[in-house]
Amino acid sequence: MQSGNVDLATSANSAHFGRHKQNTSHCRLSGFVSSSCTDWNRTWYTDKPDLTECFQNTVLVWFPCVYLWLLAPFYALKLYCHDCGCIRISTLCTAKTVLGFLLASFGFVEFFYILLERSHEIQNHMVFLLSPIIRSLTVVLAICIIQLERIRGCRSSVFLFLFWVLVVVCSLVPLRAKIQLAMYENPCPVKDASFLSKMLFWWFTGLVVKGYRTPLEAGDLWNLREEDTSDKILSDLEEEWTTECAKLQEKTMVAAVALGTRLPDQAQILRKLQKEQSSGFCLLRTLARNLGPYFLTGTMCIIFHDFFMFAIPQVLSLLLGFMNEEDAPLWKGYFYATLMFLLSCLQSLFNHQYMYTCFTVGMRVKTAVMGLVYRKSLVINSASRRTCTVGEIVNLVSADTQKLMDFVVYFNAVWLAPIEIALCLFFLWQHLGPSALAGIATVILIFPLNGFIAKKRSKLQVQMKFMDGRIKLMNEILNGIKILKFYAWEKAFLEQVLGYREKELKALKKSQILYSISIASFNSSTFLIAFAMFGVYVLIDDKNVLDAQKVFVSMALINILKTPLSQLPFAMSTTMQAIVSLKRLGKYLCSEELKDDNVAKAPLSTGKNTYWCHVYNGTFSWTKEGPPCLKRINVRVPQGSLVAVVGHVGSGKSSLLSAMLGETEKRSGSVSIKGSVAYVPQQAWIQNATVQDNVTFGREKQKTWYQRVLDACALLPDLEILPAGDSTEIGEKGLNLSGGQKQRVSLARAVYRKADVYLLDDPLSAVDAHVGQHIFDKVIGPKGVLRDKTRVLVTHGMSFLPQADLILVLVDGEITESGSYQELLSRHGAFADFIHTFASNDRKESVTETAAQRGRTSFTNLQGMEPMSEIDEEPVPEDLGKLMEVDKARTGRVRLEMYMEYFKTIGMAFIIPIVFLYAFQQGASLAYNYWLSLWADEPIVNGTQVDTDMKLAVYGALGFAQGIAIFGTTVAISVGGIIASRHLHMDLLKNVLHSPMSFFETTPSGNLLNRFAKEIDAIDCMIPDGLKMMLGYLFKLMEVCIIVMLATPFAAVVILPLAILYAFVQSFYVATSCQLRRLESVSRSPIYTHFNETVQGASVIRAFGEQHRFIVQANKRVDFNQTSYFPRFVATRWLAVNLEFVGNGVVLAAAILSVMGKDTLSPGIVGLAVSHSLQVTGILSWIVRSWTDVENNIVSVERVKEYADTAKEAVWTVEGSSLPLAWPQTGTIEFQDYGLQYRKGLDWALKGITLKIQEREKVGIVGRTGAGKSSLALGIFRILEAAKGAIYIDGVNIAEIGLHDLRSRITIIPQDPVLFSGSLRMNLDPFDTYTDEEIWSSLELAHLKNFVSNLPDKLNYECSEGGENLSLGQRQLVCLARALLRKTKILVLDEATAAVDLETDTLIQSTIRQQFEDCTVLTIAHRLNTIMDYTRVIVMDKGHISEMDSPTNLISNRGQFYHMCREAGLV
Repeated sequence: MQSGNVDLATSANSAHFGRHKQNTSHCRLSGFVSSSCTDWNRTWYTDKPDLTECFQNTVLVWFPCVYLWLLAPFYALKLYCHDCGCIRISTLCTAKTVLGFLLASFGFVEFFYILLERSHEIQNHMVFLLSPIIRSLTVVLAICIIQLERIRGCRSSVFLFLFWVLVVVCSLVPLRAKIQLAMYENPCPVKDASFLSKMLFWWFTGLVVKGYRTPLEAGDLWNLREEDTSDKILSDLEEEWTTECAKLQEKTMVAAVALGTRLPDQAQILRKLQKEQSSGFCLLRTLARNLGPYFLTGTMCIIFHDFFMFAIPQVLSLLLGFMNEEDAPLWKGYFYATLMFLLSCLQSLFNHQYMYTCFTVGMRVKTAVMGLVYRKSLVINSASRRTCTVGEIVNLVSADTQKLMDFVVYFNAVWLAPIEIALCLFFLWQHLGPSALAGIATVILIFPLNGFIAKKRSKLQVQMKFMDGRIKLMNEILNGIKILKFYAWEKAFLEQVLGYREKELKALKKSQILYSISIASFNSSTFLIAFAMFGVYVLIDDKNVLDAQKVFVSMALINILKTPLSQLPFAMSTTMQAIVSLKRLGKYLCSEELKDDNVAKAPLSTGKNTYWCHVYNGTFSWTKEGPPCLKRINVRVPQGSLVAVVGHVGSGKSSLLSAMLGETEKRSGSVSIKGSVAYVPQQAWIQNATVQDNVTFGREKQKTWYQRVLDACALLPDLEILPAGDSTEIGEKGLNLSGGQKQRVSLARAVYRKADVYLLDDPLSAVDAHVGQHIFDKVIGPKGVLRDKTRVLVTHGMSFLPQADLILVLVDGEITESGSYQELLSRHGAFADFIHTFASNDRKESVTETAAQRGRTSFTNLQGMEPMSEIDEEPVPEDLGKLMEVDKARTGRVRLEMYMEYFKTIGMAFIIPIVFLYAFQQGASLAYNYWLSLWADEPIVNGTQVDTDMKLAVYGALGFAQGIAIFGTTVAISVGGIIASRHLHMDLLKNVLHSPMSFFETTPSGNLLNRFAKEIDAIDCMIPDGLKMMLGYLFKLMEVCIIVMLATPFAAVVILPLAILYAFVQSFYVATSCQLRRLESVSRSPIYTHFNETVQGASVIRAFGEQHRFIVQANKRVDFNQTSYFPRFVATRWLAVNLEFVGNGVVLAAAILSVMGKDTLSPGIVGLAVSHSLQVTGILSWIVRSWTDVENNIVSVERVKEYADTAKEAVWTVEGSSLPLAWPQTGTIEFQDYGLQYRKGLDWALKGITLKIQEREKVGIVGRTGAGKSSLALGIFRILEAAKGAIYIDGVNIAEIGLHDLRSRITIIPQDPVLFSGSLRMNLDPFDTYTDEEIWSSLELAHLKNFVSNLPDKLNYECSEGGENLSLGQRQLVCLARALLRKTKILVLDEATAAVDLETDTLIQSTIRQQFEDCTVLTIAHRLNTIMDYTRVIVMDKGHISEMDSPTNLISNRGQFYHMCREAGLV
């Protein structure tokens, strides 16, 4: 029994290594069951319980061992005392001993395996190294005990029996894990494939068959090979790149010091350019070091391929020589025919091995570059970050990585093509003598022409610049779509996008026409070279005769010459583009990073006078050259104290927190922080994940603490409203949460962290007054959960200041006063004056705003409006909280309608001439080739041929006719493609902009950006290029088949079955390939979405120290994308190899049949047939490749068309509308039994609202969370359409007029101040309808005039993306200026002063009172004191109006409003 379970124990117990590496990341030797060894979410709170990897490798391994080692001494003592005489060694005993030693040896083997194979992973996981050793030593001890028992005469041992039972029981869990792993792992079959299978790609056949039977899904794809994973590639690359960067920085520094400051501006610009260039080359060098060796194996393959390629014409020459000899034995003919077939096959094999290597290297380059760019985006400093927008960064990982991948494929052509050309010309010289020089002359003429064209085209790469601009603008439109809808600005931005698009298409058109000249000269190059060589050959000497051998061997060589000739310019332009991309990537990857020494991390120490946050004499700025944003800052924050930072808008409060986080440039002084940091930014950054994931932010969920945090941050009532509670998915940028909810989730994330230092940037600005007070009491204040923590709070709320230990007053970036509340008051400085001004009317209230926010279940199409009491009893369906629609892959082949749709967009008038031109072009080609064979068979009279001049003239005429036709077809297709892409882009843009708000909440912006970038790019370039190639090769194939059948009609017998086989193989391939392309497309969007999210939340991720987790997530997404990309390119190789064997069958057939018909066939026709059949292999694979490219890229049309069928909003303007220009003249608003639902099936957000607001009335709207305050505003602007009833403005039913007619005549100052990149003027007036004077006066009224007049470019000051170079308060004031400019009769204020200090708020309120005196104003519950002098207050509750009257009457009625005022300290 003791040994019976040994095997089971071994197999399970040989604990393997990398299953869930992340679970083991904290599994070190110390703290033997550390927190990461027990993950209750994985073990207990789950449907599928499992133990962590760490637990399996420590506790389960060590438990039996500890038992044996602890009790062994006592057991030995017992045996020593009871001697029953020695037992003889039996077979059983020997077997036990041998098995025991085997078992022990496994442990040692595993130890060495881990030491050698996994050494780079061991630093963190010493446990893995220790467990096998402990296990082996324990087994050795067990063997010793077996022998001791034998010597002392013990026959059955309970002690060892229990040990083996423990071993087996503890091994069952790891064994189960191993079995599961084996079941779920889907390893790539190439690892275990045989040599032949690897050469012919037969290992791939399984997937092709699977894809043919049923459409492939992500689960069917193989796991990436380890060497292709992000982890492996980047672990090697990162260190090298860091050292390269350091060297480069050093060089630049040395150069700068050497030159001193004498540099004029031009020289500095030159130095900057040189740095960009060398950073690009550094990147190339780093990639080459890592991926070069594997790439060289591919280069060897292409050299072998060239050798076989040049051998074929030599064999053809021997075959034609054989045809000329009367008495040559037949076996020689068959031998030559077979040899040609073999050489063709070998040529195919080596070519595709080369391509496979290139694509694999390309894939790894993509992974490497994406990884480096992502890691860089987490450490780039703010100055560098401002120079590149999110759109541009996304472009780096999409467009530029693609350019580098193309470069890998074509790089070898740059040096190989000239060698191939030289070899061709050498062999031609052998056949035609000096006449071959005429061919060289033609090549030399063609080359500069194409070089010139390539140069011109690279200049036209400005198209990239326009594309960047267009994508950047689209990104901003998608980010600020809510504002566009509120202000009816869609048309202005539509025009801007189309402006970029027109420039982009204009550049593309020029580029395509140049490209057409290039293609025409290439496709005619065979003819031009032949015409020049044969012409010179027959004209220089009458005795020079063109026979079949000379003509067709030369033609075969010229056909070979064509490949390098066509590849060279393409390789050159790809190299040029790659250099540009390398420069762009190098520039970004070498841009300035945040310095580690910006903040010194001091060790934790407790004591009375320890400062946990200390800034000494600090001067900080946002850029190296820019003016300082903070000067002479001295701050000392003792442990556990609460420091409040106050000051006007733009005084540098947020900059101070950024300085403490190390996000700014430190000019002088020092900053030190002790312990861990948690940060709450002013604008909440929310991930597209569940509420729970946002709060726990990568930490394990501890149930009681989690509930306590939610309660303290007042999130529990909100979770009751959300459909799936805390499992509800939050949209991108928190779209389906109100501002207050976002801010509270952001705060909960920080509190949950249990950090040592808390930096809170005005987290209470966006929540209701009573909620703000609740949060301060429960979280931030002296009795809150953070009471023992060190807190720095930026605030505009006065009522919290008395409870702060220290108050810092900031003015223009300097701390003017600091001290406790009482100290500052007793000094009678600016702070004291400020307090006296505001405290009188605003004792406790000023805390914060009421942020309609909280109530604002912002346009969510998620939230049922009333808290449902039965939420706990009902099980939550799995997709209830789902919001974002994942980009789905369609299945099956591309529908025929998509092609029809595409061709319809081009128009039949274009398509019919294109087909005719192709037929004409190929007819001309067939005619001049047949003419050549007749010429070659011409009898020789007196050593010469007759009428050579006439023959040459006919030959030339036919060739030139073909050239003109080629130019015509390529231009026509290019122009047709541009027409189609213009229409499709226009439709896509209009469809997206006409979509309702709910569409943007459920569609990730990554998906939409993907449509505008990648898919439109495919329609612009890929589809027309694919069509050109496909049609060209299709007609060429028809020509070859006609020629072969003309020569040997019997060949039809061979060609027909080969054609059937071809169609069969191709149909298998296309089904799989299209599905792979779709899967790859779909898995690409999440990469961009994640990038987008990370770039925007980089400061939060850094503050929390979560960079590693985000990098792991990004790696997963890239790897997931590569799992579908890898089989996609292998599919092309699988197809090409198998097809080229079909093509080589045609060569064999033509050659063998020619040998058989030697007596009846002329050498000319044989030469024509065989030399043409040699082209079949290439033609076949190109047809399928180009056909697949078209089929794959036509998916882009499908994806762009997808949004044509989604729901749209009402029309923007109603034709022939009789709406007066000055409407609304009075501004009366009437609701008649108005009802609103966010989605059919959800509860009513508003129910039976009947209410009339008179002209010039000022109405405040207040209410608790979910009461429906914001829903009223959404209803007035028709962001949501009425479910019943109607709204009348000045007696006009708003449902009957156009959306723009409505939205442009009323104004909202929204809660999130959104600015777009562009001038300040554009942000205020995108339609250019107002004069500069009007704009300046609106800025003056918005208290921005001084600020703007001090800017370098005044109104033309460029706002960065999202207005990031203005503070949040300044952005809010810009939104106020917009409203002042429009000056409509109705103004809706939605929490408009959330981010401004009290003084500015008072100014804004007075401005609104004066400027909008004769307007109707609806204010969604601000700070309650601001609506106390309004004519009426509406109190909303659960979608009803519960109270409505003047504020004084409501207070005297002592209803809901009275209670709210009492909470806010107003009564």
